Amino acid sequence: MRSTGSQFEDLALAHVQREGLVLLVRNFNSRFGELDLVLRDRDTVVFLEVRYRRSQAFGGALDSVGASKRDRLGKAASLFLQANPALANHPCRFDVMAISGSAAAPTFDWQRNAFDIQ
Repeated sequence: MRSTGSQFEDLALAHVQREGLVLLVRNFNSRFGELDLVLRDRDTVVFLEVRYRRSQAFGGALDSVGASKRDRLGKAASLFLQANPALANHPCRFDVMAISGSAAAPTFDWQRNAFDIQ
């Protein structure tokens, strides 16, 4: 049985591919954590964090990407770019895909350029 996280990453990937983004890497692991999806949107490298919440009781999926998580994502992205120097000079952005509902009827809230890394 596949994990819930992988199932919703699949849904997010299919959603952004329909919008023209191209997958570069899935589940890039570093000492700072995992980058769910690394994509290309024309000339821009997109680091997409996929968040699924069954309930809004403890805040939505977007709320769960706090300052600490953003910092770790930025450090992981830096390591990704060091490992892929051909992409290092491209513009980059951090997107968050918040998914709610069921896998059969998901609702997507795609926040492009959701945050900046200092």
